[in-house]
Amino acid sequence: MPRDVIADGLASGKWMVHDASALAADKVVEADVVIVGSGAGGGVAADILSQSGLKVVLLEEGGLHYASRDFKLLESQAYPMLYQESAGRQTRDKGITILQGRTVGGSTTVNWTSSFRTPPTTLAFWQRHLGLEGMTVEAMSPWFGKAERRMNVSDWQVEPNMNNKALMTGADRTGIHWAKIRRNVKGCLNLGYCGMGCPSNAKQSMLVTTIPAALDRGAVLYTHARAERVLMDGEQAVGVECLAMDDAGLYPNGFRLTVRAKTVVLAGGAINTPALMLRSRLPDPQGLIGKRTFLHPVNISGAIMPYKVEGWSGAPQSIYSDHHLDTHPVDGPMGYKLEVPPLHPVLTAITMSGFGEKHRQVMANFDRLQVVLALMRDGFHEASQGGTVGLKADGTPLLDYPISDYVWQGMRHSFLTMAELQFAAGATRVMPIHEDVGADGYASWAEAKAGILSLPMEVLRTKVVSAHVMGGAAMAARAEDGVVNEYGRHHQLEGLYVMDGSVFPTSIGANPQLSVYAFAARNASKLAQTLTGRDVAWP
Repeated sequence: MPRDVIADGLASGKWMVHDASALAADKVVEADVVIVGSGAGGGVAADILSQSGLKVVLLEEGGLHYASRDFKLLESQAYPMLYQESAGRQTRDKGITILQGRTVGGSTTVNWTSSFRTPPTTLAFWQRHLGLEGMTVEAMSPWFGKAERRMNVSDWQVEPNMNNKALMTGADRTGIHWAKIRRNVKGCLNLGYCGMGCPSNAKQSMLVTTIPAALDRGAVLYTHARAERVLMDGEQAVGVECLAMDDAGLYPNGFRLTVRAKTVVLAGGAINTPALMLRSRLPDPQGLIGKRTFLHPVNISGAIMPYKVEGWSGAPQSIYSDHHLDTHPVDGPMGYKLEVPPLHPVLTAITMSGFGEKHRQVMANFDRLQVVLALMRDGFHEASQGGTVGLKADGTPLLDYPISDYVWQGMRHSFLTMAELQFAAGATRVMPIHEDVGADGYASWAEAKAGILSLPMEVLRTKVVSAHVMGGAAMAARAEDGVVNEYGRHHQLEGLYVMDGSVFPTSIGANPQLSVYAFAARNASKLAQTLTGRDVAWP
């Protein structure tokens, strides 16, 4: 069993880790830099800024868990412990369910390890439309390389599990190209439960890489600390005020934690960061905060195979196809990326269509169930404007995400692609996850094609999910077009930076964790140089 760096670090007595749920009075602390969020952006920023010699305080709304000790591979434990709203966060109309991490390490602790560089077409779009001239493949390549080395992103050499292999086989037989997915793992045991936290510390998440490194250098971590507002003195950010939460992370315990710092970095993710900005009433002359938030809306197709699939076992994602991204111009018909998800009983059961006996029959074939998903590349077409983050009455975030006809048509097209692919891979029955299809699905490609073309593509009838949230505090060269500049610095407020996926002006068009790592590394290195006058050699 690999060393448990978190447990060992805590046992050393040298780390400054505090649980805000234990506060019995208000508390004020001082720092050079306060970072809100410990996920992909916050973890990388903490690593780099602490390495530069700055006093860093890291704030996390969720709890701290010690991988090999606490991760039991049980959905009943993992979702309440590790996810926003117990893996039940939804859009305003309940039409999209969103999986987001809420724990030390954020979504990097619970994601499926898929690692892609930002596609060149996305970077080119940002240069052309947002004036982000530094967003070239050549300029960003060194930062991707640094992030890949730090998080051990490498080719996955193990044979794909049957769930992924069906995607590969179907792609070959239908004439669309596919490739292998790179993963950020070291010593992976190929268990297949990445979404419940890695029990062997093989996943190179922030939990076991950048955060332990920052703590070793004297950074301070507060858990169960919900950032309530950014503190301002005129046009200068001067800290963050937090609500201390109870030990379950659900309700404020009545006390406040205030961190005073001349530099504030927001990295709470592309729903929580815009919400914090709104609660703080930050300068927003163009009304852009929370606007153009993107999800990669995902629709899903299930299939019953004549062979064992056992989609709960083995690396969750190892094969993908960008055929329908590469052949669709960004301003043309909606493009989509094909991948497969891991299959575990609870999420599978609540996602599959049908009720009663028919639903029971689908789950009775759980070991032969194969699933493909399509990630919509949203944000590049005028008919794909994404959603808007707002606030509920209690100040917590709410994402309104209307799905346009343009996006619906992309989903219909992807349903056809996935069904054809699954039948080509040997499926005896294909079930696009749509309430009008039900658990019976279609028995042939011809039947599926006719049925899918007639489906009403509507909210709550078509099952839509997402695990990728981007935008809402977009970067742009001009203040008129974005909330922050290309280095994440707020256009109006001094000392405020954003270093998470909310800075992306569109969706990435690929799983975004590596993009967040690279952009945060670039921007945190620039910030460290600005604050200290010294360059940081990272990693």
